[in-house]
Amino acid sequence: MDGTVDLFKGRLSELNKNLSLTEKLRFIHSVVRDCLGCVDRIAVVLYDPKTDLLKTFLHSSDEAHPLAQYQAKLAESGSLLTVLRSGRARVVNDLAVFEYGEHVHTRQIAEQGFQSSYTLPMYHNGAFLGFVFFDSYHKHSFQPEVLHELDLFGHLVSLIVSSEIAGIRMMLATVQAARQIAAFRDTETGAHVDRVSHYARLIAQKLARKYGLDDEFIEHLFLFAPLHDIGKVGLPDAVLKKPERLTEGEYEEMKEHVVIGRRIIDAILQDFGLDALQHADMLRNIAEYHHEAVDGSGYRHGLQGEEIPIEARIIAVADIFDALTSRRRYKVAWSNEETFAFLERLAGFKLDRDCVRALVESRDAVTEIQARFKEEPPG
Repeated sequence: MDGTVDLFKGRLSELNKNLSLTEKLRFIHSVVRDCLGCVDRIAVVLYDPKTDLLKTFLHSSDEAHPLAQYQAKLAESGSLLTVLRSGRARVVNDLAVFEYGEHVHTRQIAEQGFQSSYTLPMYHNGAFLGFVFFDSYHKHSFQPEVLHELDLFGHLVSLIVSSEIAGIRMMLATVQAARQIAAFRDTETGAHVDRVSHYARLIAQKLARKYGLDDEFIEHLFLFAPLHDIGKVGLPDAVLKKPERLTEGEYEEMKEHVVIGRRIIDAILQDFGLDALQHADMLRNIAEYHHEAVDGSGYRHGLQGEEIPIEARIIAVADIFDALTSRRRYKVAWSNEETFAFLERLAGFKLDRDCVRALVESRDAVTEIQARFKEEPPG
């Protein structure tokens, strides 16, 4: 031994950089191609246990993605349900076995030309999180000698995704605990934040093509939406819970919740070590700008039109719709049609016209969300 010290750069060291999840997945795909040469696409879908939905999230395809802004119920996806129940990966070396499948995702994967696949269920602390898919344009690509290495890459993808999602969920759980301690639940129910999150996702899916919103963006919007009014924990009860109309001074105090919300978000991100979270600015924007108006009359910054981040414009419409259609101690609930008509009057004036149209055009989906996430009767 000559006593020299050598520095070694591993082939996965690129993952140490501050990359988005999509960028990390595409890098892993490039390494898999170099090592194995048989994988033409990697994709990740997430599972929402509240709705039993599998939702497209990430993909590494350079060409047109066969599935985007797509969701399907796990209970109706028999093959994937079998994978989940077994807890083991699935190998299909000839996708022709699904050629008579009725599901949209089965047809679109076939139409894209994929011939074989490897599917790995993802877990975090034993809880099912979703699936990782490896697809090939060739039959019989996933032989035993390939699967040993592919299993490692699959678990690497799972760990990277679960790490980010778990961090966000832990942050949300901490905020929910703070809400309960502060008796914030009286004004901002769990059902309200669930509905706002799902309305926001509906709107974003409708606007995805026009605004270039990918599934990663949409899922983070969905995850962050419950924090839109977190700043209200910093308001006094005399303002927050007042049953009558606020005075001018009280209304000015109420406006401060967006500033307080931004401060709370910054503190949470720092405390949880999530400053480098790729979509952290989306979270800040949601908290700080969701009361801006497209004509510049909103608060606290008087932003206009596209100066307001699209995520804040989406949350504004989702939040106002739910506020108006929900019964509170100081108001009756408006009907959906009354509320849609009111939002259309505000479109292009207070609210973003595209966001309003996207929600109005999703009437059936809105009704389904309302049925699933009903307010609990007062105890």
